[in-house]
Amino acid sequence: MVLGTRGYLDPEYLQTSEVTEKSDVYSFGVVLVELLTRKKAISTARPEAEKCLAMHFLLKLREGHLSDIPDMNIVSEGTIEAIQQMANLAKWCLMLKGEERPTMKEVAMELETIRKRSHGSHPWNDDGSVKKDCESLLGEIQRSDEYGGCSSGIESNSYDSHLLSSLRSGR
Repeated sequence: MVLGTRGYLDPEYLQTSEVTEKSDVYSFGVVLVELLTRKKAISTARPEAEKCLAMHFLLKLREGHLSDIPDMNIVSEGTIEAIQQMANLAKWCLMLKGEERPTMKEVAMELETIRKRSHGSHPWNDDGSVKKDCESLLGEIQRSDEYGGCSSGIESNSYDSHLLSSLRSGR
């Protein structure tokens, strides 16, 4: 049985019911957007057009409004280039077609490149905000029927076999 959380599910999975390594890349792209914005993947408290964070993020990028995306607490003079690079990486991870997404190895290499280019400065200082963000993002589990928009929660009886095959393949 495959379980999925709204807002993180690969749109391609919703069409094919096939989980691939690129499905994880899509989900990781959503996490990157959450880090950039300090917002949850899905929120019924946001306006309709912004309920699904990934779709709202992609729309803002398409419109050329990158400056509207990041949380102002992570923006500083030295981090603007790193934020742009992170946004581009997130966009790449969120490509609708799995074949157009990077591998996780490519994602890791790009993150390392971004880290090195930022000359050791880190946009998310250890001021306690990271811990608060993690607690907020991992906080209460909401019922899946409370959400609208974005991809839906999915259950499938192939979860055990998928988990075992993922563990065997090193995913």
